[in-house]
Amino acid sequence: MYLGRTTLSKFLIQQLTDIPGASDLGALLVDVAAAVKAISAMTAKGALGGYLGEHGGKNVQGEAQHKLDVLAHELILRSCEWGGLLAGMVSEELEHPYAVPVEYTRGRHLLVFDPLDGSSNTDVNVSVGTIFSVLRHDRPEPPGVADYLQPGEQQVAAGYAIYGPATMLVISVGKGTHGFTLDREIGNFILTHPDLQIPADTSEFAINTSNARFWEPPVHRYVSECQAGKSGIRTRDFNMRWIASLVAEVHRILMRGGVFMYPKDSKDKSKPGRLRLLYEANPVSLLVEQAGGRATTGNQRLMEVRPESLHQRIALILGSRNEVERIERYHAEYESGADRPFTSPLFNERSLFRPEALR
Repeated sequence: MYLGRTTLSKFLIQQLTDIPGASDLGALLVDVAAAVKAISAMTAKGALGGYLGEHGGKNVQGEAQHKLDVLAHELILRSCEWGGLLAGMVSEELEHPYAVPVEYTRGRHLLVFDPLDGSSNTDVNVSVGTIFSVLRHDRPEPPGVADYLQPGEQQVAAGYAIYGPATMLVISVGKGTHGFTLDREIGNFILTHPDLQIPADTSEFAINTSNARFWEPPVHRYVSECQAGKSGIRTRDFNMRWIASLVAEVHRILMRGGVFMYPKDSKDKSKPGRLRLLYEANPVSLLVEQAGGRATTGNQRLMEVRPESLHQRIALILGSRNEVERIERYHAEYESGADRPFTSPLFNERSLFRPEALR
């Protein structure tokens, strides 16, 4: 079968023929894939390899690092720094950009990445992943922080790897979103899911309801309507999912549709969201949009947001287009006051969601 014979390298040659810097970009994505294979082998061994548990340190966000966080981070650096393809890298695990060592040729791309998204799930054997984004760097000077602060629409490639029952690599170079499965017997990624498409409609949503008391009213409104099911204004039942791994959530949506929400909330008013813009929200947004879906902050198309800092956090809502557009409409109506007073059978005096908590 044709699909079973299309390797990642062959696919990239076909996809990048008319893209500036195509050979360098293709080679860089192959280097990333090599790191993914090594990370996949470590996650598969788990406790047998002594890879589980906390490392003992904290990353720049103050989060506890797991052993696999640190190992995956090092694997990506070592795999990508030497090939003359990169001018620099940014990782979730480093406070400042990583400069390509002086002994290596400096390239014309920047790589930003989360080496192991959802790493807290490794101890319970739940799928985790790697997320990455590639940006251009056309200046002859070494990159500074400002060079990384490009909006998501300027990405030249993005992708993620998911380490589950099978290891998959899902990528886009701006020509659709495509999935590859690692054939462990031959060591190659094989195209198995070409031109992924997210259904415009869905009856499935994902959100962390433990933060419900901190949500903004438009999110309360949407979730309450989904929970009301057939008896509510949506006139159909919805299912809720939550894995606590962005890669796993996005992968499910790319495979069968749905909506993922990590909205802005009032739990920590110093943070406009929980997910990192550069190396989490932007790359998955490109993949979702290239698959026909939509990604937003609730008030703005996510890939139009201009980053202000390397580790900036942001709200993220993505998935099936019609549902995401409904959530955007609810935000617009709330901002204009068109939805007030908002009433729902779930927002009464006996509800956990009291109206006075929404204002």
